[in-house]
Amino acid sequence: METIDISGALGLIAMVVLTLNIVLGIMLSTAYKQTKYWQKMPTKWKAYKIIDIHNYTAYVALVIVFLHFIIIPLDPSSKFSFIHLMFPLNAPHQPYFVLLGVISFIALLLVVITTQKIIKKKLGTTTWRNFHVISYATGLLFIIHGLVMDPLLKDRPIDFLDPEKLLVQFCALILIAAFVYRWNYKTKSK
Repeated sequence: METIDISGALGLIAMVVLTLNIVLGIMLSTAYKQTKYWQKMPTKWKAYKIIDIHNYTAYVALVIVFLHFIIIPLDPSSKFSFIHLMFPLNAPHQPYFVLLGVISFIALLLVVITTQKIIKKKLGTTTWRNFHVISYATGLLFIIHGLVMDPLLKDRPIDFLDPEKLLVQFCALILIAAFVYRWNYKTKSK
């Protein structure tokens, strides 16, 4: 397996973990324990602390995303350098979509940093929530990045029936459903 393949696999894993993380975050923000679906869950499942899983998946995703892009320049066939990661518009392949990936990473990093207890306390709940809303945009960015980027960095057109792209589309559908659920919860609770 080449470095570029490992990077692509890491990117897909990160996307699945981030999708799970966002869904868990939406559960936390919508009083999930009061829903009839949660009440019907097995007691064993209800014993898990969703907040801990949510936080853990954020850290795991952050590490995986970091590994995803940091190993790309290690593959000479990618034609990427570490400078391209800092200035993605100069990237040799699909620079605008590389930029979306970099912005997504920075947004994820910002959300994770602002969630640290000491920083969260200094920000206050309202400001922290405003920062945390960035995660919705982050979800959109990493879905677009994953859907459009050619995993082999050969600038090929998108094959929507490719198994990797189908996984991206599946994650996109889950996120859309979660966002709609969150929006409906917010509008009903006003």
